[in-house]
Amino acid sequence: MLKGLSITPPIVGRISIGKVIEKQGKRLPEKDDQFTITSQIQGRDGWLPHPFDEGLRKAQGGKIRNIPIRLLFNDPDLNFRADYTLFDRKTGRQLCVGNGEQCRRRTPDGISVLPCPSPDVCPLGEGACKPYGRLNVVIGDEDPFGSFVFRTTGFNSIRTLMARLQYFQAISSNRLSCLPLELRLRGKSTRQSMGTPIFYVDITVRAGLSVEEALTDATRVERERQAAGFDQAALDQAARVGFANGAFEDTEEERNDVIEEFYPPGEDGGGGQPTGTSAASASKPSLSEKLASKLPPAAGSDSNEGSGLA
Repeated sequence: MLKGLSITPPIVGRISIGKVIEKQGKRLPEKDDQFTITSQIQGRDGWLPHPFDEGLRKAQGGKIRNIPIRLLFNDPDLNFRADYTLFDRKTGRQLCVGNGEQCRRRTPDGISVLPCPSPDVCPLGEGACKPYGRLNVVIGDEDPFGSFVFRTTGFNSIRTLMARLQYFQAISSNRLSCLPLELRLRGKSTRQSMGTPIFYVDITVRAGLSVEEALTDATRVERERQAAGFDQAALDQAARVGFANGAFEDTEEERNDVIEEFYPPGEDGGGGQPTGTSAASASKPSLSEKLASKLPPAAGSDSNEGSGLA
């Protein structure tokens, strides 16, 4: 196994509740009130739809609000990884990833494990650090390990998904991967949204099934898998080792997609400079300079080593 490379579930497509559009010469994210299921191929107008998208869209009258899924693992934290993440807007690289207690941070001396005070009080993040989650799910029965990834920086989706996965694991006696589930789009309005609906992702048992029926089905699936020699515990452990093999999960290509979707131009995402930044604010040290100042340069090294984080 190549060291330093995070081994993640194979991805065959993407799930989103928005899209990136071109407006006044800039590519900007646009929110939506429906799911979109895409392939991993981009055309001139964005990501090309996956065949599952057309089928579900027709079945649901034009807008996808529910997606039937199964999960790969019994451990909720393997299916859905959520961290506080700070990106460098210029390079797309993750600078710091933490859980509120500890973080892994790029420094002039390499990757360091440091205390993580959470974004609200972190002097490095200064509001640019966001919760960032990645959920891998299986759609259909053709490929038991080919997953679709849903990425989000939305607090409502992250909190809801974490709670649901923990609860379903508990009531199913650790049969999370065997449950017939579905992604469901929900809406809410808050004072902060000025009455405008905001949409987030939830996980429930599939439509038409009660919780008891879903649990019965999970028991049946587990029994059939065990009879066939399917070792779910070994699969979970293999995934756990794979995720731990690298300091950061996303590849360079995926990082650029994340920056484009969640850190639009003009938003202070911790790297590039927003439009209209004043000369005074432009003189503030960059994230790279802040990182470089956290630790003294290594003996005998160039004082600029690592400062660009490229």
